[in-house]
Amino acid sequence: MMNNENQISKQTKLFGYIGEHAGNSSFSAKLNKTFKQNSDDTMIIPMNIRADDLYFTFSNMKKSHVNGAVISSEYVADVVDTLDDASSLVKRSGMCDIIYKEGETLRGDIFSIRVLTEKLKDMFISKIAIIGINHYAKAFSFLACGFHLSYFHDNLEELMRFTKDVELSKADINRIAEDMHVDLSAYDAVLDFSDMGALSMVDRLPKFAFDMKNKKQFSPLKQRALELGSEYIAYDDMLEDLTQKAYSEITRFKI
Repeated sequence: MMNNENQISKQTKLFGYIGEHAGNSSFSAKLNKTFKQNSDDTMIIPMNIRADDLYFTFSNMKKSHVNGAVISSEYVADVVDTLDDASSLVKRSGMCDIIYKEGETLRGDIFSIRVLTEKLKDMFISKIAIIGINHYAKAFSFLACGFHLSYFHDNLEELMRFTKDVELSKADINRIAEDMHVDLSAYDAVLDFSDMGALSMVDRLPKFAFDMKNKKQFSPLKQRALELGSEYIAYDDMLEDLTQKAYSEITRFKI
């Protein structure tokens, strides 16, 4: 068994962890420890891949011995075009963070946003301010049953199109921009899914501030949370939950 001797056999289920700095993350180490503890003949290998090499990597995966891959947060929107098939959530949100190889085809799904929604529920968070309208915001909105959401973006026209895309007919929409003073303290948490370079317009934050940035990505929310005394929670702070969910998804996948 691979997990007893750290060896890969022909029967070993093999996944990659793909990111620009995948080797610097403890994601693979944590997940492999769980495989070993449960005597699963499965391994995940960190793969440092540049953005320019993503298409080539996934094209080769179709004929490789790898059975799939988990995608680091910086590449979740870039891999969608490489898929042959995808879940409805991937198709509607435009992001994918786990890929399964079935024959010579790649099928994509999403697990990290499910982890985020469960974590918020476990923390009894219900009233949430969402900044930004990217793929993460879309995926979260489709899974956000039971939450009370308010959306913030610098362009109200784009925000209205976004709420139409995610089928929210009576969404609470708000403008956020550099020349404003924004108070988010009435919310239980803020989720920053934006590409804003700074959040200096936010005068007050909720108790909890979340984004899905990894430790190698700059986070303006982290900087503002430190300045205002809010508890910042990012991708790497949820690794225990993320690896447990990835373990569940990978072990139930039949090769």
